[in-house]
Amino acid sequence: MTGRLAGRTVIVTGSGQGIGRGIALARATEGARAVLAGRTLTKFEKVAAEVAERGAEAIALECDVTSRSSVDAMVAATVERFGGIDALVNNAQDSVQRLLADTTVDDVERTWTTGTMGTFHCMQACLPHLKERGGSIVNLGSSSALRGDATFAAYAMAKEAIRALTRVAANEWGRFGIRVNSVCPAAMSPAAEEWQKQDPERFARVVKSIPLGRFGDAETDIGRAVVTLVGDDLSYLTGANLVLEGGRVLLP
Repeated sequence: MTGRLAGRTVIVTGSGQGIGRGIALARATEGARAVLAGRTLTKFEKVAAEVAERGAEAIALECDVTSRSSVDAMVAATVERFGGIDALVNNAQDSVQRLLADTTVDDVERTWTTGTMGTFHCMQACLPHLKERGGSIVNLGSSSALRGDATFAAYAMAKEAIRALTRVAANEWGRFGIRVNSVCPAAMSPAAEEWQKQDPERFARVVKSIPLGRFGDAETDIGRAVVTLVGDDLSYLTGANLVLEGGRVLLP
């Protein structure tokens, strides 16, 4: 533990597995107090135990980001426990993969409410507390949205809206000392592992198209980058989008 985030309280939504878990663990290594928020409490309790093993404090809070009242309750519980909030990472997002011609209104609403509206709810709810400390927000976009990958219509719509929301917040909230940035990652996760099993040929083609020749690691490649974004090393960066996908988008 190097302590770059020692004494800071960080909320990570959707941190029960995959990239969210990687971000939570990376922050724990840097000494942050982690609030792990999501719908399936048992998953988050397991990650909280992993965080504790690294010597950092963590609590798991049940939260449905599609519900503003649920988000408000999660934020209130965080402030009651730790006295404030220093950073928010909006990672919660359901995904639907279907060809655009077959995408339904329900698909779009599912990705919109869990991703875009969930991010919106959490940002607004945390704002009064972030203003007190000049905190940081990191929102999760998607490299699939940047590329316009087939079958990701509903998901891409939600993720690009989140990036737009990020820019607006950076513009409006900079006067409070709040930095707001986004990250578009590509990393191994339970969903990626399932995709590899179901369609190994397509998975192999995608890996081959990545200049660095591999998918990212949720903790070391994505989590550490998010730690840097919310820490002091990039204190003059806001409104930016960090693309973490091994060069597949930047070097097509």
